[in-house]
Amino acid sequence: MKKLLLMTLFLSLIRTGNQNAIAHGGEDHGAAKAPTGKAMAYFASQAVSEKYELVLHYEPLEAGEAGKLRLYINEFETNRPVDGATLQVASPEDPKLAVAIKPIGKGVYELTGTFPAKKTYSLTVNLNAKPGADLLLLTGIGVGRELPAAGTEAPAAAHSHWYESTYVLLGSGLLLGMVLMFVLMRVRNKRVIGGLILLGCLLPAAHWQAAVAHGGDDHGAAGASGGAASSTFGIPKETQFVFGVLTQPIEAGDQNQTTKIAGTILPSSTGQAVVQSPQVGRITALRVRVGQAVSKGQTLAVVEQTIDAATQINFQAERNNLMAEFQAAKQEYDRLKTIADIAAKRDVTEAEARFNKAQANLRVFNSIARNGSGSARAISLKAPIAGIVGTFNTAIGSTVNVGETVFTITNLGKVYIETQVFEQDLAVVRSAESFRAEAVNDAGKMATARLLSQAQTINASNQSQRLLFEMDNAGGAFKIGEFVNVRVQSSRTTHGLVVPNSALNEINGKPVVFIKDAPEVFSMVYVNTGTDNGQFTRIVSGVEADERVVVSATYPVKMMYLNQ
Repeated sequence: MKKLLLMTLFLSLIRTGNQNAIAHGGEDHGAAKAPTGKAMAYFASQAVSEKYELVLHYEPLEAGEAGKLRLYINEFETNRPVDGATLQVASPEDPKLAVAIKPIGKGVYELTGTFPAKKTYSLTVNLNAKPGADLLLLTGIGVGRELPAAGTEAPAAAHSHWYESTYVLLGSGLLLGMVLMFVLMRVRNKRVIGGLILLGCLLPAAHWQAAVAHGGDDHGAAGASGGAASSTFGIPKETQFVFGVLTQPIEAGDQNQTTKIAGTILPSSTGQAVVQSPQVGRITALRVRVGQAVSKGQTLAVVEQTIDAATQINFQAERNNLMAEFQAAKQEYDRLKTIADIAAKRDVTEAEARFNKAQANLRVFNSIARNGSGSARAISLKAPIAGIVGTFNTAIGSTVNVGETVFTITNLGKVYIETQVFEQDLAVVRSAESFRAEAVNDAGKMATARLLSQAQTINASNQSQRLLFEMDNAGGAFKIGEFVNVRVQSSRTTHGLVVPNSALNEINGKPVVFIKDAPEVFSMVYVNTGTDNGQFTRIVSGVEADERVVVSATYPVKMMYLNQ
């Protein structure tokens, strides 16, 4: 029994050492990686007012040597670069300090000056531009300072101790167990042995609880490393100017409710025409090319018909009759003109009318039978409307049949939009204030539409009603067959915070906006969106009024956030 108790105590002590080793081995005591930043390439100073933002970038300055500083100026609300500003720069610490100013880009100015002493200076900037006159102070311009190096990672061994080694703890527990076993073998009092065994059993539990409690502490390592991307990120001012990052204050306002219905672009009643051949013949001339703009009545091609022998005989006989009539009328008219002084005036008039009629008939025949030969008949194909000639496969010398389409002419100056509207949306359409067509594949392409025809029939397959809209399309931006959305704007409004649709983006399938917090600091914010009228979207939560939201170049800003 005594040997069993001693063995139990020995195993408990060994377990104590193992758990103690595990407890220390489960944590890194500051070995977690701290964030390592890139080395700074320049110093910066900033000044902000209600009208302007000023950002000053400069490399290390030496006392008594000419230094160059780069000043970026933009409007506070829009982040638009301020060009052509009138600047006056001075230093309160040294009134004699002369600063030369040179514009080197839109909103970018180069300041050149010599700082006499190795100390911290400030610059007052008195500027006047389109937003108005203002006075700002740039502080903390240190002369003689060196740029800090990039953050380096401390080695993990520097934070560990020799007594925390697993092998040391395991050996110590084993040695302690052997010593206690030897002592207990010498003790004769059973109560003392029982007390020591109870103490040995409690020690592992105490050490385990301490290990658990100690293991939950990260020693600040997690706070340093973060473990996840921050919602705040920086964009240098020159990068903002290059990509054209613009902002706009978020404001509360009334937004008209809209309903979106799908439609398809169709040609208008005079927007598309086909030119067909009225006879079997051969193309002898082409007067247009594919994509050419033509006017109404312009000749597009000439078709020549070759006729059979019987028809040629009839043509020749008719020609002979016309020629004979023409010659007889001409001779009679010429004879009467020579004796006009003795001939009756009525006879002269009748002879002249007969001659003119014969001449006109012969002219018509000659226009039908080219060159008066009677072997062919030529017909000109003319444009029925003004527009653009579509693709055709006809070439000179090719044969066309009766009713064959030779040309297609399209005029996109005015087009129709055929939409399918369901019963629940008809009331909104009838009471709508305006209609706007938007391209499905191009959000920036839109135009005003007009309701042309109410539904006369119902689609039996889905019980929708066909509505026809008319839209001016002078530039030809919308094409025949293109899918569009018609936004029906009603008179009902909702009140709340709204942002332009250009400000919205998506990350992980959730809508986000980017807020400008400081001249070179932005943050990503998840938002809950409400109604969308095609231009503005109501924000239910996530942002507050007067915050400056990015409304231009949101995709580059998104890439900068994801790549931070």
